[in-house]
Formats: sequence, structure tokens, C-alpha cells
Amino acid sequence: CAAFDPHGARRRSGVSKLASDTAMVLAAGLGKRMRPLTASRPKPMVRVAGKPMIDHALDRLGDAGIARAIVNVHYLPDVLEAHLRERRQLPEVIVSDEREQLLETGGGLIKAAPLLPDPFFCLNSDNIWLDGPRDCFADLSAAWDPARMDALLLVVTHKRAHFHGGQGDFHMDALGRLARRAPGRVAPFVFTGIQLV
Repeated sequence: CAAFDPHGARRRSGVSKLASDTAMVLAAGLGKRMRPLTASRPKPMVRVAGKPMIDHALDRLGDAGIARAIVNVHYLPDVLEAHLRERRQLPEVIVSDEREQLLETGGGLIKAAPLLPDPFFCLNSDNIWLDGPRDCFADLSAAWDPARMDALLLVVTHKRAHFHGGQGDFHMDALGRLARRAPGRVAPFVFTGIQLV
């Protein structure tokens, strides 16, 4: 994995085209940490600033020009699917149904693989973020080098990860390569849940 820190990494200039027109939006989780809010609705449907969290993510994708979003569903899927059917703006939403079994991130990506191009964006449905001068999808696209990487993770420093109480996720070397945080240690970078794969 390589990493891109939008506030610290060098950018390749002259690249404005997105690396992909498709994103996988991970929305199948049980939302246990947000109970009782998730007792009767899936976590992506919890409202923040007047709209469901998943709409924040989907609206950002649409604003960036991403045409398709594959959304996986498992917990209370009918509620989420009914909401997604009502959306009329980009991106087009295609549901990847995981009703029978919760597949976690890797399994969800494998199940949706026939719908995903190479590369594709992947993000959590419960993230709300602020972009810099350009949106994060343009920044990831500018930094994408398929000859060197299989995944490009968007990371931020602890200071820029608002409401994050963890010990960080990764260390980054001078070339942008990541190493996971060792147990009992603190790492300077937090994974945003947004990546190009």
C-alpha cells in the first residue's frame, strides 16, 4: 500500500482526470457502536447535519464526477435500499446484496468484484470529511501509479482527524509506503477510510 497525505505529499502536476468513474461504498456493517441510534436503522441512515451519512458520501462522489457507486447492504437492508432508490442525482447506485451473510470489507469487495473496474475508489459510508483545494478523489487520482501500487490510501495526521480517539493506524516512509502501527505504539497517520484500489 502507498499513502497520500493531502496536506503533506507532493502532487503530480497536470493530472485532472479521475482514475475511475466507480466507487465501492461500504454500508453493510451492523453499527453496534452507535446503538441505540442503529436499533431501527442501518448506520449509514443515521442523520448528521440534516441528512443520512450515506448521502454525505454519495453527494461527494457525485460532486467529484464519479458516475457509479456500488453500495453493499446487510443490516436492515430494506431501509437502506428504499432510500437509495429515491436518490435521483449522481452517482448511479447499484446494490451489492449481502443479506445472507455479513462478509466484512474483503468479502464485500470480492462479492462486488464483477461490478468493479480496475482501479476503483472505495470508502466507508459513515465518513464525513472536508476536502482541500481539490476533492480527495482528484488528489488520489493525481497520485495514483498503477505500476507501483495496488492500493492508495488517503491518510491524515492525528491533528487533522477530528473526533478520532485512536492511536493512529500507520507510519509512512519518505516514499509514501505505509507500515502498520505496532501494538502498544502510536502512529502519526490515521486512515480516512477512503482509498483507490
